[in-house]
Amino acid sequence: MARVQYYGTGRRKTSIARVRLVPGEGNITINGKSIDEYCDYETIKRDVRMPLVLTETEGKFDVLAKVHGGGFTGQAGALRHGISRALLKADIELRPILKKAGFLTRDSRMKERKKYGLKKARRAPQFSKR
Repeated sequence: MARVQYYGTGRRKTSIARVRLVPGEGNITINGKSIDEYCDYETIKRDVRMPLVLTETEGKFDVLAKVHGGGFTGQAGALRHGISRALLKADIELRPILKKAGFLTRDSRMKERKKYGLKKARRAPQFSKR
């Protein structure tokens, strides 16, 4: 018998998360490690679990995710986005809840590119009159 799986891809800054939801007890596995091993900060763990808590599906699905690129915060945002998209495929009735929380919108803020003649994106070289 085939197991039911729901997929979702989440992105934030330069992080990309491929998320798979499988019916289970609520375990979250990121890159082969449990969420407690992978994340050091409670705020990041809370951020990743937020879509499941909000939709009251915390104990119904196991989350299997592969994430790469970026830092801790970007990866947490990508995971949250991917989990939200996968939950939508599992149950379309959850859309208003996730939409109101803003979890379905991809955060488009990216690092601005460096311009020539400047040291960084906007930082100009120090000016000296003499």
